[in-house]
Amino acid sequence: MIQEIERMQVLAEDWSPQQVLRWAFERFGDEIAISSAFGSEGMVLIDMASRVHPGFRLFTLDTEFLFPETYALMDQIEGRYGVEIERVYSLVSPEEQEKIYGPSLWSRKPDLCCELRKVESLRRKLRTLRAWITSIRRDQTALRAQARKIEWDQKFALVKVNPIADWTSDQVWNYLRQHQVPYNPLHDRNYPSIGCTHCTRAIRPGEDPRAGRWPGFGKTECGLHAVAELSTEPADA
Repeated sequence: MIQEIERMQVLAEDWSPQQVLRWAFERFGDEIAISSAFGSEGMVLIDMASRVHPGFRLFTLDTEFLFPETYALMDQIEGRYGVEIERVYSLVSPEEQEKIYGPSLWSRKPDLCCELRKVESLRRKLRTLRAWITSIRRDQTALRAQARKIEWDQKFALVKVNPIADWTSDQVWNYLRQHQVPYNPLHDRNYPSIGCTHCTRAIRPGEDPRAGRWPGFGKTECGLHAVAELSTEPADA
């Protein structure tokens, strides 16, 4: 499998996102799914997938701390595209998390909160798949700069497909407007990147598009696309 992916990796760099998606669905069938938090990039992929492969699988990591606008968009997606979003939850409820780790864990140890509410959930979900599709772009963060359109995900041991890895933000928004794709209204209120309510704010003029995520921590990734693992022991240091 890895050798096949290495060969396809080179070819896919010249493919359009639609070609990448078509290959992925043909290669993995029902054993591949789109992972989305329903940002602008995610909405592009959902719309493309609906045109390339109706009946595609779509899942989200529901941290139970998402914005009301995000939940409303999820309902809109299911109605427009006729797809049932597979919602994956943490094994630890918000109440249990507070009991074990103390109140407002996100304000003290955001990496641990992300591990509990997102990374562990993704790990469980990906064990049921052979490949997953993401909407990451290379120019979003330093960690994503080396992403390939098709690659082997060493952390989760399956194929990872990033169809719009080489796209710019302008390309994303041009697609949304051209195809009249619904998107989270928070984007129109200076939220270019949207996560949990506790760890997302609107950005100020001149700030990096990811500056509104985990403000005050110098953190730009939740850990889904990072290689390092994190202990979830409730030890206090």
